[in-house]
Amino acid sequence: MADAKLRRAIAFEAARLMYDRAESEYFTAKRKAADRLCRGSVKPSDLPSTAEIRDLIQALARTHEGDRRTANLKDMRLHALRLMRHLARFRPRLIGSVMTGHTRKGSDIDLHLFSDHLEPITAALDEEGLQYDVERKHLEKHGVARVFTHVHVHDTFHFELTVYAEDQAHYVFKSSITGKAIERASARELEALIAHDHPEVRIDDALAEQDDAIDPYQMFRMLLLPLDAVKQNPKWHPEGDVQYHSLQVFELARDERPWDEEFLLAALLHDVGKGIDPYDHVAAGLQALDGLVTPRTAFLIENHMLAQAYKAGTLGHRQRVRLEAADDFEDALLLRELDTRGRVPGATVGTVDEALDYLKELERSNNGK
Repeated sequence: MADAKLRRAIAFEAARLMYDRAESEYFTAKRKAADRLCRGSVKPSDLPSTAEIRDLIQALARTHEGDRRTANLKDMRLHALRLMRHLARFRPRLIGSVMTGHTRKGSDIDLHLFSDHLEPITAALDEEGLQYDVERKHLEKHGVARVFTHVHVHDTFHFELTVYAEDQAHYVFKSSITGKAIERASARELEALIAHDHPEVRIDDALAEQDDAIDPYQMFRMLLLPLDAVKQNPKWHPEGDVQYHSLQVFELARDERPWDEEFLLAALLHDVGKGIDPYDHVAAGLQALDGLVTPRTAFLIENHMLAQAYKAGTLGHRQRVRLEAADDFEDALLLRELDTRGRVPGATVGTVDEALDYLKELERSNNGK
């Protein structure tokens, strides 16, 4: 393969790996792409630049997402600005693809914060009612051991907040790959960027709409996470806890109906009531989800136990007639089948956040955003 063609092929494969989120670092992506496409060693001159890969990621995004990508970038920047204003005392700086505009599917919003103590930051997040996890990474660079503190915020979009000491606020951060200064923006600079790239947006009005909006996924996450501690009768559920069972049913539903947002949501949430009232988990779940799911999703959750009695032939005549007359009768029976199949010890499942991310992306796709 000619050098120019090889370089282009490596760039395209690296872009695909990064767009599909199989890799997150440009250097690793280009090396993995080169290993896949070449049997022998590759000259450094044959490896594409970060800019070449970044441009191809944009091309993939335009091909697969079209106008939806622009709308998504605008929403991500507005969410970033909203949190940056709330965390203003920690001098937040937006970095990464949301700042540069080179977002890809599932991109996080990356912020640098500056504080000598983590507690004031988590207190500010608690004050805003946000869910988050704290991660401390121990890394060694040039023989020096360092601890990096990351706060992963689970909002409408995922944030990764990296916390540095206060005296590093004016430090010039450089890329470990290119050695060049990392592009970053303060809240004021982000406002100017939004005004330039999205002139149709009235920033204060858009942020007020965010404040008024309820993010159902935060509630779904709050209901699902505790279910890993809710054990079940091993006679009926040899697989273990309720969360593990729910994720199994979701995976099976995704195999059957990868496009059906309402059905998938019912599969994931059908047993959330077990963490509230194990004696009447259907009613408890429906009450907790009231106003957060569509009537069809609520119908499937409401009737997943009646569908079990229907299949067993023990459902009363009136309820049987009512169930059979429903528009989503066949879907209720399918959910019942998957509920029964999702009881395999040791089955491979994703995480709660991965399931919710899939549903968020499906919602954006279905709504054309």
